[in-house]
Amino acid sequence: MKGVNHMVSTAVGAARKPSSLPMLRKRIKHCRSLYLFLLLPLAYIFVYHYIPMYGSTIAFKDFRVSLGIMGSEWVGLKHFERFFADFQFSRIIRNTISISLYNILAGFPVTIITALSINAVRGRRYKKTVQMITYMPYFISTVVMVGILMQMFSPKIGVLSIFTQYLTGSTRDLLSVPGAFYHIYVWSGLWQHVGWGTIIYIAALAAVDPALHEAAIIDGASRIQRMFYIELPAILPTATILLILNTGAIMNVGFEKAFLMQNSLNLSASEVISTYVYKQGIAGTGRNAFSYAAAIGLFNSVINFILVVGVNQFSKLIKQETLW
Repeated sequence: MKGVNHMVSTAVGAARKPSSLPMLRKRIKHCRSLYLFLLLPLAYIFVYHYIPMYGSTIAFKDFRVSLGIMGSEWVGLKHFERFFADFQFSRIIRNTISISLYNILAGFPVTIITALSINAVRGRRYKKTVQMITYMPYFISTVVMVGILMQMFSPKIGVLSIFTQYLTGSTRDLLSVPGAFYHIYVWSGLWQHVGWGTIIYIAALAAVDPALHEAAIIDGASRIQRMFYIELPAILPTATILLILNTGAIMNVGFEKAFLMQNSLNLSASEVISTYVYKQGIAGTGRNAFSYAAAIGLFNSVINFILVVGVNQFSKLIKQETLW
């Protein structure tokens, strides 16, 4: 009898509960201006990210422009096998992962330390000046950035080459040394992007309750101690989310900079997936170039997806912030 009464009461409650569809309509009508703002970015994502996914099917075909995507012959994993069997496969993967990991390991601590240091500055004018100086390199184009590097490391007129010659008595074009490519690529990129990367951390630090600092000062905490025990935990969730996103892009090394810094002498260290795809798919004249490049790009995307899911699950296991 109790079970019947429970079922009846549940049914009555469900009948009284308002439908979710009218509530959704009411919410959309109430916030229609905000939903209108979403239309443009949603349309952009749909047109430039979802519709082109159909074109990735050419990775499994011998694509012919004259036949189109639907008319081209299906060949399965042929192009993936060709990529895995390529003698450059291991070198390309090694270079891509090495540069990305180097960039993450060097970039994260420097960006966080810079953000904490800027936040610790008391003088408002001096703080804004430091922020402006660190932000400015971000707006330098990649072509100009590589041009600056070429001038700085030029064996004849480069400042760094002249300084090296003064210390050692000999000079070398470091841009042609494979062992130096990783360091030049990562640290020049860090100099260019570290200021911009601090913005989100400074925003997170602005949300810290001043009462926490006041209480810590009363307890005798130094500025360094407050930085470690108040500010660093405050930005840890943000840092975790950014780390997950950066790990998901570990196979994506910027094409423009790597390609512009390449030469025949440093190719063993500078050839990454993005430059290889360009040479095979766009600059390449071989048969099935488009299909081969699409297969490499799809392989790259799958690896990035696996890394995002894996790191997100690991973050969930250790009770940190996650994407979902």
